[in-house]
Amino acid sequence: MGTLVGHVVPGFGFVLIGLWHLFNHIKLHLQHPNSYRAPIWFPASKFRYLELLLIILGSSASVAMELFISPEKHQPFDDDGTIPSNHLHNFEHASISMTFLVYAASAIVLNKLAPRAQHGLTQLLGAVAFGQQLLLFHLHSSDHLGPEGQYHLLLQLVILVSLITTLMGLGFPKSFLVSFVRSLSIFFQGLWLMVMGVMLWTPGLISKGCFLNDEEGHEVVKCQSEEARHRALSLVNLLFSWFLIGIAVFGVAFYLVLVKFYGEKVEYFTLGSDRESEEDDDVESQKRSNGEDLKSFVDHMGKTAFAPIDMER
Repeated sequence: MGTLVGHVVPGFGFVLIGLWHLFNHIKLHLQHPNSYRAPIWFPASKFRYLELLLIILGSSASVAMELFISPEKHQPFDDDGTIPSNHLHNFEHASISMTFLVYAASAIVLNKLAPRAQHGLTQLLGAVAFGQQLLLFHLHSSDHLGPEGQYHLLLQLVILVSLITTLMGLGFPKSFLVSFVRSLSIFFQGLWLMVMGVMLWTPGLISKGCFLNDEEGHEVVKCQSEEARHRALSLVNLLFSWFLIGIAVFGVAFYLVLVKFYGEKVEYFTLGSDRESEEDDDVESQKRSNGEDLKSFVDHMGKTAFAPIDMER
């Protein structure tokens, strides 16, 4: 994963899943606001398990890339069967992918068997996947001091939001905002991974005073001085804050666009003469209604009063 392609490709997968969830949660909530209940995954119209199968395929490809394709010997172990230091990060990335693979495969099995706890168990497995991702990125064996470490630290904040909102989904399955924030956080994860890949492994975009250094077959951004390192970290923080603003604006704008397509149409009126005329009409209608009720009451009382006289005759 420690390359441009190794960050951009999985990041693109997270972006697709995040957008897919965001679109479907908004659409489902707009069409069924009163009976809305957030699913953890969405079936496709023509192929039910498309989302989960894509996760399985992507995770399997990631494991194969980390453990068998990227290593020079096409296997991650040393000659004595131990894990070499320069392949520790490969096992960490592969473990994250395997957890998402287990989640997607289990979701398919649970959907086919349809036990009563299907929704809760699937949600729990999703939380386990995000928890594993957060744990391994937090305890990452790669550089924690330079710009790459700062990118990973900020990524952990987004993963934490995904984890918390997934756990909240267990207790609040009808909350649209919980699902909305979770979908945006998954989208943000993917976008930030792609940004990491481009900014860390494109020489022309590396912060001034920093450079790519080869360490045990893994290229790491190093800085020439402490001042250059602090400047690089500050630029990463600024970049994250700008993307955070952009993601928030995008989420609200995307919601408003879908409201036009799937939301109920609301008729607006201008204040002033139109409102006054409507009020006048309401007053006249009320007067007529009151007059008719009074007339009906008088007629009824008259008939009641003269009824005994008719009987005596």
